[in-house]
Amino acid sequence: MKKVIDKTVNLDLVGVNGNAFMIMGVFQRQARKEGWTQNEIEAVLTEAKSGDYNYLLATISNHCEVKEQ
Repeated sequence: MKKVIDKTVNLDLVGVNGNAFMIMGVFQRQARKEGWTQNEIEAVLTEAKSGDYNYLLATISNHCEVKEQ
């Protein structure tokens, strides 16, 4: 699956409540915290919402990468 934009957030979705709205909210908060523009966030979320739950999860996961601190 291709990325909507060529950026990732430092986020591990393991342990996040499986509810689609919770996943999108956690992603959005972390992206804002890391300085993403609203347009960048909306591009990922719009693409994520264009399919079923599994597509949403795959799209958001594709824009997450756990970075060592």
